[in-house]
Amino acid sequence: MISLLTLAMLAFVCVAFFLGRRQAIMRAGRAGRKLHSRPSYHGIFLALVSAGPALLLILFWSWLAPIVEGKAVLSLFADQLADMGLPQQEAFLRDARALAFGGIVGFSDQTKEAAAEVFGNLHRWSNAILVTLALFLALAGFVYGRGRIDVAFRARHVVERTFRVFLIVCSTVAIVTTIGIVLSLLFESIRFFQKVPFFNFLFGLHWSPQGAFTGAGAEATGANADVFGAVPLFAGTLLITVIAMAVAAPIGLMAAIYLSDYASSRVRAFAKPMLEILAGIPTVVYGFFAALTVAPFFRRTGEAVGLDVSSESALAAGVVMGIMIIPFVSSLSDDVINAVPQSLRDGSAGLGATKSETIRKVVLPAALPGIVSALLLAVSRAIGETMIVVMAAGLAANLTANPLEAVTTVTVQIVTLLVGDQEFDSAKTLAAFALGLVLFAITLTLNIVALRVVQKYREQYD
Repeated sequence: MISLLTLAMLAFVCVAFFLGRRQAIMRAGRAGRKLHSRPSYHGIFLALVSAGPALLLILFWSWLAPIVEGKAVLSLFADQLADMGLPQQEAFLRDARALAFGGIVGFSDQTKEAAAEVFGNLHRWSNAILVTLALFLALAGFVYGRGRIDVAFRARHVVERTFRVFLIVCSTVAIVTTIGIVLSLLFESIRFFQKVPFFNFLFGLHWSPQGAFTGAGAEATGANADVFGAVPLFAGTLLITVIAMAVAAPIGLMAAIYLSDYASSRVRAFAKPMLEILAGIPTVVYGFFAALTVAPFFRRTGEAVGLDVSSESALAAGVVMGIMIIPFVSSLSDDVINAVPQSLRDGSAGLGATKSETIRKVVLPAALPGIVSALLLAVSRAIGETMIVVMAAGLAANLTANPLEAVTTVTVQIVTLLVGDQEFDSAKTLAAFALGLVLFAITLTLNIVALRVVQKYREQYD
């Protein structure tokens, strides 16, 4: 119902736009005067006041209605649910809601069916109220907007102020979301560090979260806190990222230089889309490729020359990850190199420099800020990759610099720690937030370093 109502409001936006535009033209013709704002602004104004409040109501209602319906069901069935804990009550509500809308649940009983019937009735009443209020707001706004349209009405000012407020709200949402993510990581990490010493986590050499539990799942304390040493994870992340960048950075940069300065238009039109297809391949496909093709190839090659290569190795994961992020480096670097003014190339050629000398001494230094940004994006992509590491490098938290051995990364361990039903009051689960906080700090540091490099060279070449 909400989807249909939203589509109806969007259709009403189009109708209101054309009616408002037409009315403004007619008013100007009858008055024999020129409109203050263009007719399109009057149409946008009428569309905004007609459907804007209704769409905001629909958005607010879609968030609030499920909460209110759930609270109402819990209050009506409080006696039957008195012996249940909060997780069991949430599961009861999910099953009742699923039964009310034709879903399938594991098992049902009389209480769930009664709650499902209540859910259905509440939902129908909620939809009826929503439709009534939305139509009333839309019609009231339409009548108000039509009455405001006149020759002297400053519709452009109203529309621009409205869009300015909308952009400010969008920016605020992005900022608040970022702050919320950081605070959630910080608070949960503080809870973790209350259980595990900070330096034991940051500089410990042994990672085995399952070792923090003994007996019937009781969390161990004392010496067992040393099982949360994250150095092997950081070392594995760094090792795979270095291998990936050793593959992606030179290949991507050389491909960008060739496409921008050496390739013909026909070759460029074919090669660049083909290269960018790599960015559209799902990471799980790269993982299969690494596990079924690349890793066995490295193992057989190592055996042929007398090397002991693990069936899951950092080398296989890093090479395939490097292939995956080649488009990020090549495409962005190509755009940056093409943005270098042709006058710099012409001036270098006029001084007698060859094309290769011009690229090395003029084009690349001028494009360095953009190239650094491309490499930073590639590094961030490599650090955050999970599927390829799981399928090609394994889950073993080995502290090694040997690329032929199995390793794991921070992101893989975060996923492993949070898979399944977890209690968010144990050190094992809270360790995922601590890992996320450290990863955030590392990424922030990389961003700051890259910004410093960009600022330095931008001042030199702009």
